[in-house]
Amino acid sequence: MAWAVYDWANSAFALSIMAVLFPLFLGEYWSAGDAGASVTARLAWVTAAANFVVAVLAPVLGTIADAGGYRKRFLIVLAMIGALMTALLALAGEGSWPLALLLYMFASIGFYSSTVFYDSLLIDVTRPKHYDFVSALGFALGYLGGATLLAIHVWMLKSPQTFGLASATDAMKWAFVSVGAWWALFLVPLVKWVPERKSGLAVAAGVVRAAYRELRTTIRHIRRYRNVVIFLVAYWLYIGGVFTVIAMAANFGQRLGFDRNDLVVAFMITNFVGFPATYLYGLLANRYGPKLGLYLALAVYIAVSAVAGFMTTIKEFYVLAIAVGCVQGASQGLSRSLYASLIPQESPGEFFGFYNMVTKASHVLGPLIVAVAATVSDEPRYVLLAVLPLFVLGAALLSRVSLRG
Repeated sequence: MAWAVYDWANSAFALSIMAVLFPLFLGEYWSAGDAGASVTARLAWVTAAANFVVAVLAPVLGTIADAGGYRKRFLIVLAMIGALMTALLALAGEGSWPLALLLYMFASIGFYSSTVFYDSLLIDVTRPKHYDFVSALGFALGYLGGATLLAIHVWMLKSPQTFGLASATDAMKWAFVSVGAWWALFLVPLVKWVPERKSGLAVAAGVVRAAYRELRTTIRHIRRYRNVVIFLVAYWLYIGGVFTVIAMAANFGQRLGFDRNDLVVAFMITNFVGFPATYLYGLLANRYGPKLGLYLALAVYIAVSAVAGFMTTIKEFYVLAIAVGCVQGASQGLSRSLYASLIPQESPGEFFGFYNMVTKASHVLGPLIVAVAATVSDEPRYVLLAVLPLFVLGAALLSRVSLRG
């Protein structure tokens, strides 16, 4: 349970900060008076940059995690960096978008990097037969924790006086502080009660060279499995689109002129719909297989990206929020289970390590596309239309993946 509580802790950053509050405050406060396309480009560039750093570091972090003995220490340091940088966002004044972006980038790097060590601790807290349950428990607590704190933030923004705050701007600043405090506070159970198995391996001075040498070996190994390669390319494309929809939706709605509070409510809808929808998709996959579920999820994302280009009202935004909530968790969960069925069972650690690196690399692709789109055009509707090809190409490649091969 103490291990799973960290999902409760850091999901506050993923939902409240990354998906909702930072994009909104960047547009209305830190970039006040600037062109909307410039704000979109800034957000996309910094998101891509943070994920690029993590993608490059992932093999080294994974090697350190495998060596053991350093996982909890690295997790604690990275999580505290993320929490501190998040809280410090409250000090960035109006118009201070360079400082805000810098703090956000370091907070994001702390968030993503800490999860590498968090994931590796799963094997120390339970037996293999309970991996799925404990992992799912963390996922569920993450949904609940993120939604709980976001609900408090909605209350703060709608009624700042209730919390002794003078304005919604003050409420937004205290929201950043509260996420940092929440993240740090609920890190404590992991620090105190999660054990760490020592592997007996040393982290040598040549860890960087060793990590990338191991990566080259893994790539050569994976290339022998054509089915796996096709799936990974498909996954890299469409999951990059999924991440971009999450990361850029608030900025997109803001540029269309929708009210901040309405946008926050839309994200709460997505989160609350996502939990039961993901469970139902799991039942569907058990009966008909994960590939059909993924096709349905990608069809929804294709429709959402296309319809968003013609959206004019907040009610339409709510409908799209519900649609995304229905498939957001499923697109990630079913991808993982499908991949597990394709890889050789004698080396799951090696193959899933590469899968996680592909995931991080995909988080660079989508934001880069959006950054370029925002740079060449002032039209906000092109933001989500720009990622439409990622879903189409991903689905096309997915159709070439054989479940028998």
